[in-house]
Amino acid sequence: MRAEPDPAAAAGAIETAAHELGFARVGFAPVDRLWRGGRALRTWLAQGYHGKMAYLDGNCDRGNPAELLPQAKTIVAVALAYRLDPLLALERRSPEASAARIAGYAVGDDYHSVMRNKLDALGVRCAAVLGRPVLARACVDTSPLLEREVAARAGIGFMGKSTLTIAPGLGSRVLLGELLLDVELPPSMPMQPRCGNCTACLDACPTQAFVGPYVLDARRCIAYLTIEFRGVIPLALRALLGDRVFGCDVCQSVCPFNASARSIPIATDLETRPALKALSLCELLDLSASGYRKLTRGSAMRRASRAQLARNAAVALGNSADPQALPALSRALKSNRYALVRGHVAWALGRLHRFDPALVRAALEQSRSSDASTFVRDESAMALDEMDATQPN
Repeated sequence: MRAEPDPAAAAGAIETAAHELGFARVGFAPVDRLWRGGRALRTWLAQGYHGKMAYLDGNCDRGNPAELLPQAKTIVAVALAYRLDPLLALERRSPEASAARIAGYAVGDDYHSVMRNKLDALGVRCAAVLGRPVLARACVDTSPLLEREVAARAGIGFMGKSTLTIAPGLGSRVLLGELLLDVELPPSMPMQPRCGNCTACLDACPTQAFVGPYVLDARRCIAYLTIEFRGVIPLALRALLGDRVFGCDVCQSVCPFNASARSIPIATDLETRPALKALSLCELLDLSASGYRKLTRGSAMRRASRAQLARNAAVALGNSADPQALPALSRALKSNRYALVRGHVAWALGRLHRFDPALVRAALEQSRSSDASTFVRDESAMALDEMDATQPN
């Protein structure tokens, strides 16, 4: 076994290998306790801002990387770049069809698999650089690790007021990953926050989900509501979701660091899948079990259930002002198997009643009187009350 190379030379070779694998940023951080992030997480959890994401309040110590690999001495932090707001370039089946808006990170292959495969390959390259087998652990955002603080310590980027990591030159359109290694490498220069007085992300949030700079109340966040939350979307927030059915890019779209980002290499695996270029809201509402499996296979969208995606599509159609949505909504109110979906469909029909009051009233009255779910009957009754309140005297 040959002698290990000089640590600085090894770090340079590993950085080169990471770029060759498609990572847009690479940095190195020591395996030290993440005190600042740990305190912030405990405070955030105590306020209940995590909503129903109980897994964040588990027994693991997210601020101690050594728990993930006791032999680790260095964290190799990496970032993959993706496109922002792909709906702007998506094709629609017809000019009238209401398209489903999906966050940029989710329109390609599942980034968890993409990231893990690249990190595993980087681990192999690290062993080749060091001339010996290495102990390594690849981490994506499902691992109990405070990755935004790791990214800042490794000089990848800083946490913006939006709570997203911002990598100057790339903006916030990055996905983070980490590789814990049992070799000590020179640490990168940490990166300090650079948002200054800018509050564009806080001001633009459709649901005003930011309690303040660097603090997000997930319970009001569109990404949480459309992906993590499996229940009834609060009535006061539905109209604010717009046409978003999986995630939200608004706080990123207004960030000056994204506006000034240079041309960057996008991981080809994260480019938009053809099936999503033609996905309409009505199709998503009517999605069959087999259609759901086909659409979400190998995709981050599998994070949301079929019922959730249909629920989200119903809300988006209610916000669409698209009269062509009425037939699909009427069918769904009568026959969708999920009460969660039917209840949101009733709300959506009420929002579109002006296009065909007779059709909408008949559908809602039938639902109010005969649906097996109290939730659906109540939503239908509320929609009818709203209709009556808007009728001229």
